[in-house]
Amino acid sequence: MFGGGGMNPRKMKQMMKQMGIDVTELDAEEVVIKTADEELVFTDAQVTRMDAQGQETYQIVGQPESRELGSGDDASAVESADESSDVGGDEEIPESDVELVAQRAGVGKSDAREALEAENGDLAAAISRLE
Repeated sequence: MFGGGGMNPRKMKQMMKQMGIDVTELDAEEVVIKTADEELVFTDAQVTRMDAQGQETYQIVGQPESRELGSGDDASAVESADESSDVGGDEEIPESDVELVAQRAGVGKSDAREALEAENGDLAAAISRLE
């Protein structure tokens, strides 16, 4: 992390704790970085959050897949669901979104789907609605 140069990882953690640096591993399923002309998608990435004096820093380790802006699976599906308000039915809510909301809110898939439909595909709003 800090280039310990062969330092014992346990000793490194102890030193960081003494300096007031808190390191947490996150269980991230997917990380998307959007630039002006592309998206970098990390699917099997290790994500670490470091909190040092109130400043949070995230470190992503993994191999990204590069794709054109707007060709993303989840993000574009949610955007298109928001833009096409006159389209009805279950087809506009991706199954991956339903599973994510169900997992995060601790509810069944049918409840998650209903919340997503009520919130026009907005993941955060659907999770908030169920909590």
